[in-house]
Amino acid sequence: MSDPIKHECGIAMIRLLKPLRFYQEKYGTALYGLNKLCLLMEKQHNRGQDGAGMANIKFDIPPGNKYISIQKSNSTTPIKDIFHTVSAEIARTAEQPGANPADPEWLKANARFTGELFLGHLRYGTYGGNGIEACHPFLRESNWMTRTLIVAGNFNLTNTEELFQRLVNIGQHPKDRSDTVTILEKIGHFLDRTTLRMEEECDRKGMNRREAEAFIAEHLNVMEILRNACRHWDGGFVIAGLIGHGDAFVLRDPAGIRPAFYYTDDEVAVVTSERPVIQTTFDIQDESRIHELPPGNAIVIKRGGQISVEPYTTPLAEPKRCSFERIYFSRGTDADIYQERKRLGKHLAPDILQAIDEDIENTVFSFIPNTAELCFFGLMEALREHCVTVITRKLMELKDRDFNSVNLKALLAYCPRFEKVAVKDAKLRTFITADASRDDLVAHIYDITYGTIRRGTDTLVIIDDSIVRGTTMRESILKILDRLGPKRILLVSSAPQIRYPDCYGIDMAKLGDFVAFRAAIELLQETNRKHIIEEVYRKAKETLCCGGEHVPNCVQEIYAPFRTEELSAKIAELLSPVGIRAKVSVIFQSVEGLHEACPNHTGDWYFTGNYPTPGGAKVCNRAFVNFIEGRNERAY
Repeated sequence: MSDPIKHECGIAMIRLLKPLRFYQEKYGTALYGLNKLCLLMEKQHNRGQDGAGMANIKFDIPPGNKYISIQKSNSTTPIKDIFHTVSAEIARTAEQPGANPADPEWLKANARFTGELFLGHLRYGTYGGNGIEACHPFLRESNWMTRTLIVAGNFNLTNTEELFQRLVNIGQHPKDRSDTVTILEKIGHFLDRTTLRMEEECDRKGMNRREAEAFIAEHLNVMEILRNACRHWDGGFVIAGLIGHGDAFVLRDPAGIRPAFYYTDDEVAVVTSERPVIQTTFDIQDESRIHELPPGNAIVIKRGGQISVEPYTTPLAEPKRCSFERIYFSRGTDADIYQERKRLGKHLAPDILQAIDEDIENTVFSFIPNTAELCFFGLMEALREHCVTVITRKLMELKDRDFNSVNLKALLAYCPRFEKVAVKDAKLRTFITADASRDDLVAHIYDITYGTIRRGTDTLVIIDDSIVRGTTMRESILKILDRLGPKRILLVSSAPQIRYPDCYGIDMAKLGDFVAFRAAIELLQETNRKHIIEEVYRKAKETLCCGGEHVPNCVQEIYAPFRTEELSAKIAELLSPVGIRAKVSVIFQSVEGLHEACPNHTGDWYFTGNYPTPGGAKVCNRAFVNFIEGRNERAY
């Protein structure tokens, strides 16, 4: 994705299932949990460039001593910052007179982040500011351990206002309207209700308060709390939580939009947003031991070490796992994602061959950015297979008199040409704000490899994982590639045309940002179909005034009059910079090709407008109304 798109947050949870001394003796350090959390977060760093945070709970700490630690950062290197701060603090503690850092119990009693339960969060801000106060985890503190709650997650709710009002109606006074605070207070409300009910039960049994607290900690039904708290949530989410006495949970939305994976053995229980990070961090050779948390399910880890996975709500009959995870977001080191991204490239090969008239000899293939690399590998495999077929056919057609080393060499030289033609200059900063000067800087964000293209002869095929806004493509990439002198530039997107906004955690909330949407609007205006725009605006606005769950996505009517190829041609026109010499064309992945490549991740609302929750269509309609009314604001 050449455009900078902020996307999903990430989580990492670790529960140590053995005493700290076990890890000291086996692994040489009582900081085993902290070290592993650092690895899990660093290997998911792509998910959090706006901030990071972590929390830790210590077990069996006497009253009057701190048992919860939280550290956050919104610096330019937040993960490095929080772990450097904590490590430096532990080192200073170990240098105090009488210190005994080799003793796990001393370390636990005297240093932060030396407990048994860890929660890490990587933040990509899609709503609100990027101040330190917006970084997870969030703490809802109480003098009762069983009512103290820590929450962090990867989520966006579409109905935050409705949920906020529900909190107000039950007598709460939330400190703000964010979905994070709403979730924290909703779970906290049912945590309070449940513990109060259990206190009454303990009173009837004649227990004192210390006995009651121990009883509640052991018997607290976390799954019941989650079932009650999540009843009206609409959105995509993975929510992780820690309760002060030591229970922990992670739950996933019923559509399976946001990802979560878990691993357990007799030493640790781990939950993360991505599977490969667990494999690498804990050296898991058998990937089948790492499980996907099913949609609509929660994993609960009790203070006593009991682990359960079960539904907290009814999952969708057909889960809609996010397809963008496979195209772009998640690490390509995942075994399944690696193959899926290659298949995306293979599916594009027939359309590309047709577009270049199978002129392999005069075509150079490349990719940009690095996230398109695996798709490029798949395309190269398909092109090589094509070349083998052609060579085989021509060999069979050779006559005896033509069967010589010269002809054989010429045939065997028939193979795709690939080059590294574009390189992103990561150090370039567009610090000048004056339009003319800034535009010139933007155009040079990418550099080119000179001498890779035969001027006026070669077609250049460039693979991108997706084309969203197209701004970087138009203002930088195409301008700089044109300097190589290709007769034609063919842009290829491994994803279908992005037509609809996301409302489940990705920073794609404004319709006017999408080059596919702008292309459709211009085509409607050029073909005297402005009435469709007016009619969709009327219908969309009506949906915002009515309740009910079954709301149609009115914006689909904007695209209905046009074939994909018509939109692609218009997109190519919009992407072409003024003065470009090469002819620009665009090929997009088909929705069918996407589903064939990623059969288990059918969440395609970005491309089709078929949202998996009722709130999705409402957000899309609101985004269209905002566009027509000139309001440059997100729709949720």
